Amino acid sequence: MSSRPHPTTKQLLDQFSTEPDYSDPSPDEFEALSRDKVPVRSLAAEDLHAVVRIDRHGTGTDRIDYYRRKFEEALGDSGVRVSLVAEQDDMVVGFIMARVDYGEFGRAATSAVIDTIGVDPGMTGREVGRALISQLLANLASLRVESVRTEIEWNHFSLARFLERCGFRPGQKLALSRALA
Repeated sequence: MSSRPHPTTKQLLDQFSTEPDYSDPSPDEFEALSRDKVPVRSLAAEDLHAVVRIDRHGTGTDRIDYYRRKFEEALGDSGVRVSLVAEQDDMVVGFIMARVDYGEFGRAATSAVIDTIGVDPGMTGREVGRALISQLLANLASLRVESVRTEIEWNHFSLARFLERCGFRPGQKLALSRALA
């Protein structure tokens, strides 16, 4: 007789299972599908006030006129809608506004630009931003978009770290600007 305990069915299944668990929310794996935990859907016109509310928390200013223009562009002008919102308990808790460019500055490559991303301060650390980026990248890949870019304030360190964890790196372009007096 053996004194070793018999393995449970779960232990046997775990030992011989080769199917990966893509819903694993491992904190250091961007490929873990955060969007499995946080529902993400396409931006809709009725999301305007929720987006403005979230943005106001982050910026301290009410930019409703800016967002009205962005919503018109995202929902009306563009042929491909890629802007998204994240929800919890039927409430918008995050958003990402992006657009697809089919070439610029003499390049014919398809790329996307992330204009704005925001997460409700009460949802910080709950994978909302990851879910938004993950879903956006999946949607863009299905559209055969070749790259995604964004610009951030040079001293917005927390956003830079977040984007780095999502796989973003400094690009090879130098953006130049000049103030007009």
